[in-house]
Amino acid sequence: MTGPAVHRSWPGAALADGRPEERTAGRGQWVGRAMARKEDPRMLRGRGRFVGDLTRAGLLHAAFVRSPFASAVVCSVSTGPALRAPGVAAAFTAADLGDPFLLATLERDEFVPTPMPLLAGDRVRFAGEPVAVIVADDAYLAEDAAELVEVEWDPLPAVTGISAATGGAAPAVHEGVAGNCLVDLMMFDDERLGEIFASAPLTVSGVFTSARLAALPLEGRACLAEWDDRDGQLVMHVSTQVPHQVRSAVAQALGLPERAVRVIAPDVGGGFGLKCVVGREEVTVAAAALRLRRPVRWVEDRQENLTASFHGHEQRYQVRAAFGADGAILALDADIECDVGAYSAYPFTCAVEPLMAASELPGVYKVPAYRARGRAIATNKAPTAPYRGVSRPQIVLVMERLMEKAARALGTDPLQLRRLNMISPGEFPYTGVNGITYDEGSYRESLDLAERRVAGSGWHAERDALRGAGMWAGIGYACFSERTGYGTPTMSLRRMRMTPGYDTAMVRMDPTGEVIVTTGTCGHGQGHETTFAQIVADRLGVHPDQVRLRQGDTDLVAYGWGTFASRSIVIGGGAAARAADQVADQLRQVAGALLEASAADVELREGCARIRGDRQAAIGLSELARVAYFQTHTLPEALRYGLEARASFDPPGTFSNACHAAMVAIDPGTCAIRLHRYLVVEDCGVVINPLIVDGQVLGGVTQGVAAALLERIRYDDQGQPASATLMDYLPPTAAEMCPLDIVHLQTPSRLDDTGAKGMGEGGMIGAPAAVLNAVNDALSPAGAEFDHIPVLAGDVCAALAAAATGGTPGGEGAA
Repeated sequence: MTGPAVHRSWPGAALADGRPEERTAGRGQWVGRAMARKEDPRMLRGRGRFVGDLTRAGLLHAAFVRSPFASAVVCSVSTGPALRAPGVAAAFTAADLGDPFLLATLERDEFVPTPMPLLAGDRVRFAGEPVAVIVADDAYLAEDAAELVEVEWDPLPAVTGISAATGGAAPAVHEGVAGNCLVDLMMFDDERLGEIFASAPLTVSGVFTSARLAALPLEGRACLAEWDDRDGQLVMHVSTQVPHQVRSAVAQALGLPERAVRVIAPDVGGGFGLKCVVGREEVTVAAAALRLRRPVRWVEDRQENLTASFHGHEQRYQVRAAFGADGAILALDADIECDVGAYSAYPFTCAVEPLMAASELPGVYKVPAYRARGRAIATNKAPTAPYRGVSRPQIVLVMERLMEKAARALGTDPLQLRRLNMISPGEFPYTGVNGITYDEGSYRESLDLAERRVAGSGWHAERDALRGAGMWAGIGYACFSERTGYGTPTMSLRRMRMTPGYDTAMVRMDPTGEVIVTTGTCGHGQGHETTFAQIVADRLGVHPDQVRLRQGDTDLVAYGWGTFASRSIVIGGGAAARAADQVADQLRQVAGALLEASAADVELREGCARIRGDRQAAIGLSELARVAYFQTHTLPEALRYGLEARASFDPPGTFSNACHAAMVAIDPGTCAIRLHRYLVVEDCGVVINPLIVDGQVLGGVTQGVAAALLERIRYDDQGQPASATLMDYLPPTAAEMCPLDIVHLQTPSRLDDTGAKGMGEGGMIGAPAAVLNAVNDALSPAGAEFDHIPVLAGDVCAALAAAATGGTPGGEGAA
């Protein structure tokens, strides 16, 4: 089955009345081109190299013994029977390894650190937590032997949800943690709130919930570790988004200097945030390889991925908003609780979701008075990680639902209410009540264009036709901004002991004129090999095919923060652009020396250095490179010894923005919800490669639709995972999607050298709110509405039945 089609509009298109649809930005020769990805030929031909493809002489395989209980005392662990099994080389418990652990911390008094042991010692805190590891000649023998390990358990009551965790009689997930609260942050407050709400003409409120999700990358977590005697290094090939952070974690947990650990990310089959934290399994595999002095590999299976890996997005918001009679927001008050599971993930900690939610809830809207409290609540579930979007799908859902509720109460058009409250074009840069400064964006323009496209493409007529045919049908919108390219000025506000943000790149031209770019970012499917090449090629006047990207190797870059939070093109690409500019200056100076001209008069184009205004005065870049390396004695002293430069970039961060529109149709017999139409009007600044941007939008929207209508990790009352297979956890397929219309606006960022803004999470951020609003519009004639995701067919049936009998439709759902 083919996937959903993408219909793209690009600068120069116009509406039927002749008005231009989009604003555009200047492009280079290569930046802005829809080039095919350089990575695709090897991937499509099965020549990618993933951790599971790697092999070594004497390779051993690891399998973990995992807890069947959500909460229990570990009375004893006997590995003797496993050690006697065929092919078993070793078995390790926490005591055998010396009880190493990972510790993620914030420098905040409100934060409670929770050391995460590599292998649980005397206590397990979620079903699936590892208590031992078996290392054998092949993966099947290791799995068989793991079943022979004898563990004596003393089960304890489990805490399985936010309400249960915060109740007065709740068992403690960690001893001494009151109310199972690992962080409690009053981010903003305003003493005027009581008076504002008391006198406001309109107050709307709601409880908004989202289910726990699994990132579900095509390739699960994986690691191969081996000791290299020659270099005195523990070399790890890891499927990760953050190689340097894996190196730091392994060094800290095993008591090694960082120079003794090398982490290499080969091809990585997706991450979605799951792989931007460090898993205990990877560090355990490293510990086993270090002790045995033999290579050890572990590849996560799908059941482990769904039950024992990192999850995300399980949150509850209790929010109220005050509005004036004209519809202007007067105040916003939010209490945010995030179910973060049993431990803080290294290095971001469990605070990342409540911090993000409380800091950025106002979004694209002007809120004059604001209070936000964010809490991370520990439960006996798998830990959470910064899953794609990190609270922003939820905060956008909250704000867009509040807009819909207020518009209905005021009897006004919900899109007009949004416009009234949006940050206006003339107000940028705008500093909000949350202390965040928003750079220039196209908030109103994207909404205006989306509304015109919906009307001009006949959506309303289609909705009415579906309704006339007996279907429930509706249209929903979502407007949002996506903060991207977080540098250390922004990340430091979280007070992490490890503060990510900056990144570094090296650009080097070799003696044949080919270019090598090394970066601390680490792509895992985003097309970095192509987009970085386009940026650097424009700066140096070469073809992108002449540019080779090296990434994901801790021995290539002193320190880099990897790829997450839509940062790579803004920060990594910015660093590469700066380094390329320096190499371009070197080339101009060498050309000036050889052509007896001023370097300022030299331009680099189409593989040559030319003197402006003189078509005859030119020299090939490959010839310049040959001279710079092989005949350096012919050059002035300052120009000798190669062509290379290193640069770092550490921006304050920028904001992409978008407006999403969705149409759904609901079958009245089965209550099944189908996506019927979808539109994205997005602005990520200068678009480096439209094909790659479209792919990111399509993938993000698909994940967001799945969060709205399909995906949900469930646990029973004893903390047992009830979504352990793909029969129970429902990822989307092409059959659940419809064609996407994607329209690009371009508001170049003034805060980075490329003008680009990050956009990898935007599709996921906007889709849940747009789809939920469409569902509620469809069911509005019945008086049913929902403030939770996902909305399943059973929820619709129950709501319609309740509405028919005069009950209370909607509700929180089974998040």
